[in-house]
Amino acid sequence: MMSESRLPTDRLKMSKFKLDALLDITLSINANLSTTELLRKYESILRDDLGIGKIILYKYGEHWEALLNSGFNETLCKTIDVEKDLLCFRDIQTEVTQKPFKSVDFIIPVLNNNIPSAYVLIGDIDEEGEGMSPLIKHLNFIQTISGIIVVAIENQRLFRETLRQEALRRELELAARMQMMLIPDNTMLPSDGRIRAQGFYYPHYEVGGDYYDFLPLSENVVGFCIADVSGKGMSAALLMSNFQASLRAIFTSEASLEEMIRKLNTLVVVNSAGERFITLFIARYNLNTRVLEYVNAAHNPPVVIDLQTNRSSVLRQSCVGVGMLDEMPWVRTDYITLKTPTKIVCYTDGLSELKDKTGIELGISPLIKHFPNTMPVSENIKALIRDFNIDTGNPLLFDDVSILAVEIL
Repeated sequence: MMSESRLPTDRLKMSKFKLDALLDITLSINANLSTTELLRKYESILRDDLGIGKIILYKYGEHWEALLNSGFNETLCKTIDVEKDLLCFRDIQTEVTQKPFKSVDFIIPVLNNNIPSAYVLIGDIDEEGEGMSPLIKHLNFIQTISGIIVVAIENQRLFRETLRQEALRRELELAARMQMMLIPDNTMLPSDGRIRAQGFYYPHYEVGGDYYDFLPLSENVVGFCIADVSGKGMSAALLMSNFQASLRAIFTSEASLEEMIRKLNTLVVVNSAGERFITLFIARYNLNTRVLEYVNAAHNPPVVIDLQTNRSSVLRQSCVGVGMLDEMPWVRTDYITLKTPTKIVCYTDGLSELKDKTGIELGISPLIKHFPNTMPVSENIKALIRDFNIDTGNPLLFDDVSILAVEIL
């Protein structure tokens, strides 16, 4: 009679233990305890209260990882390939005979929408005598509490990731605003009776590696350039910002363009450790003599349009890109005299490599279509951007797009 009377009492105690354990875990989660503290409580419930000697808890987040290994040999933990060895199990395994699980007594899958999110491996259990292990009666409880722990830890990871992504987004927004400050505002570009200029910049990501500039160098001399860093993203933007500061420091009305290019080459080689380079077109124009001198360092050849005849030509390459080689083997400065009203349109390969619906690159055809006319370059750029939906999410865009158009009257 005593053994029979003990059964309800034992069941009541065990039910109370389970409820208390679930309540404790729930309160711990609500108190926002760390992953380490939650795992410590979880381990204590399984080892101290249920008499389990060995536990491994695998969890899937960004990838499968062993969150907890208590008692098992580290070699076993590293030997088991979750995707190969465990994903086949959708139900609790009470007889484990597969080779990798020699010391494992039970495998408990934790499912989320019928997809495994965790696996609990149990070994070295307290048998309490011969016969079937009494732990069999608690496997569903272990499965339940494991599921609660796993969800809580995954939520913590997702929350941390959300915070990290938000911080990164804010940093990118700030970087984008800072980068836009490096690009001259169109309201600051000349629009008088001798020369006009207009630019457009559209980064493929929040920040990019394109850059253009227009600088008054003296009363009658102006300089302008356009550049493109190999690659994209934050590292390209950082290199370009450093490049812009250096170029502005050495670009004067008298400085040799060749020497400038060589100095910039050394700077890019040092700052990028040889991993990136910059294509650059840089020009200096004398409003009195109407002479344009330029160096094209492996950049897309700017298009020159004679507005009297509407004929177009291009300014070909003068040397290799800046930073491609430790030392520039040669640099050639070219000169042309612009005797008639002329438009010079500089651009980056985000525009020239834009493809049409058939997959063919457009090249300079957008420029030839929109610039050989008497309209101001500001209107030419607007028409081109509108025609190719460049600033409204054109899915065919894959790179930054920059345009600098200079009209010499």
